[in-house]
Amino acid sequence: MENGSALAGDTELDQAVKQWLQHDRNLKTMSMVQDLVKEGAVEALKKYFSSRMEFGTAGLRAAMGPGISCMNDLTIIQTTQGFCHYLEESFGNLKERGVVIGYDARAHPPSGGSSKHFASLAAAVFISRGVPVHLFSDITPTPFVPFTVSQLGLCAGIMVTASHNPKQDNGYKVYWENGAQIVSPHDQGISKAIEENLEPWPESWDAEEALKSPLLKDPYQDIHTHYFKAIQRHCHHRDINKSSEVKIVHTSVHGVGHAFVQSAFKAFDLHPPYAVEEQKDPDPEFPTVKYPNPEEGEGVLTLSFALAEREGATVVLANDPDADRLAIAEKQGSGQWRVFSGNELGALLGWWMFRCWKQQNSDAAAVKNLYMLSSTVSSKILRAIALKEGFHFEETLTGFKWMGNRARELLDQGKTVLFAFEEAIGYMCSPSVLDKDGVSAAAIAGEMISFLATKNTSLSQQLTTVYEEYGYHISKNSYFICHDQSVIRSLFERLRNHGGQKDSYPTKCGPFSISAVRDLTTGYDSNQPDKKAVLPTSSSSQMITFTFSNGGVATMRTSGTEPKIKYYTELCAAPGNSDVAHLKKELDDLVDAIVENFFEPQKNKLQPKPE
Repeated sequence: MENGSALAGDTELDQAVKQWLQHDRNLKTMSMVQDLVKEGAVEALKKYFSSRMEFGTAGLRAAMGPGISCMNDLTIIQTTQGFCHYLEESFGNLKERGVVIGYDARAHPPSGGSSKHFASLAAAVFISRGVPVHLFSDITPTPFVPFTVSQLGLCAGIMVTASHNPKQDNGYKVYWENGAQIVSPHDQGISKAIEENLEPWPESWDAEEALKSPLLKDPYQDIHTHYFKAIQRHCHHRDINKSSEVKIVHTSVHGVGHAFVQSAFKAFDLHPPYAVEEQKDPDPEFPTVKYPNPEEGEGVLTLSFALAEREGATVVLANDPDADRLAIAEKQGSGQWRVFSGNELGALLGWWMFRCWKQQNSDAAAVKNLYMLSSTVSSKILRAIALKEGFHFEETLTGFKWMGNRARELLDQGKTVLFAFEEAIGYMCSPSVLDKDGVSAAAIAGEMISFLATKNTSLSQQLTTVYEEYGYHISKNSYFICHDQSVIRSLFERLRNHGGQKDSYPTKCGPFSISAVRDLTTGYDSNQPDKKAVLPTSSSSQMITFTFSNGGVATMRTSGTEPKIKYYTELCAAPGNSDVAHLKKELDDLVDAIVENFFEPQKNKLQPKPE
């Protein structure tokens, strides 16, 4: 390598770049780095080489490009070598059982990276160690990977996807033998193993040779058949589905979902949804949307609404690009479209899953064996339904990894886990996938919509019925952007040391009095007899929940993947209190008080969520 004098002053950077060029064999990323060295572009090189991507419980997620801070051929090989080594230490029978690898349709031509190529490099690493690999021959939704781990009894699964992130990003998501995403301490163990296996093993680069190996199998056809058979357990109204007149539009937002949702509808004998032509085929450029995230609501759904108007459809279903999440919108009597929040869909799907279960189970005692889960920042509506109907409800920390692992524990104890959800439009409607699944959720929603249509009821009307019966749950979630870690720290520390007193929390927020505080950063919970929180705590992330005397709950937390301080608020009213306008105003006032008194956006120079 030409050692451009520009790097001479920075020996650490110089070493990192030299080592990289010794190991990398991708001509595009190599020449990108060599050009930067020639130009003496120290700042750009620092961006790519100053710190390695952190392997967390969600695996990796970063931009595709050269260097140790990006997703590329070399970092994929290094990560997989570490993961493989960790699995070798964890399982004596890894070579008998093997792993599964799936991928989405993402690609980054400038650096020569793509999900499919990364997946084949990962396969080469495992095969070089004699480990059988079930590598999908084509793109699949993320839920197919955990489904395959459970279905085939494998040691682990890898999904190469960045879900709904911007187009330049990619990711590496890891599942354990129990079919759920990894939790601590596996992430630390894998991280350590990656650091100890940075030098590529001799055969790691040889993806072409690996693809000819007898250790490589393609699970695509079998898993396709088994998955659509498995989700049919949740089809309860086949006759209604067959004759339904309801028209539904579906968009896969340039991701992998189209073919799979069509198959899911077919498995339920539902009429195929109208596909948004411009968005139905996978396209790594995501040309028709600014962000390929259906959570962003209407902007992503513009083309879907236009198709719905042309076809006379009243409902739109949208998956994110890796099809593990589902958004739903419905045309209202006014002609406006209503995009449901994740909490509202959680209420509807939770009600529907329980209704179907109840019709199948006449034994009154069986309800005691039944569980629903949601994350602690999601609506408490399932708690209200559980209290009235007699089943169990549990909340977990934020993120489906917690719900998937808890569901596995409950299933192993012989319990029935009927439904789990998070407010970020993630739903687990079938225990055959212990993660969020937008494909099964789409078919189950299709059946629910068809059933309601036979009663001349819309989703919006049914949601009102659910709230009338179990109590209104009105939520309002948003975030502030803050790039300064010290500002974030002092904002939360001020809440922990209220009025300058250590470990003392506010008792009021504006005019609203606070009845309880739970701090999952420190492990404090004023509601517990010993003042210790029941949920796991993590000192590396900020998270405080305030419960108010008026039935309000507010959680403030930092995001693990973005420079955001998020807030989640909900007002839970008792059944019978149905003055919605008054409840909404009270929640608005509560949110204003929290923003003004706890966030102090002017003082802390916080940027509001862009409209």
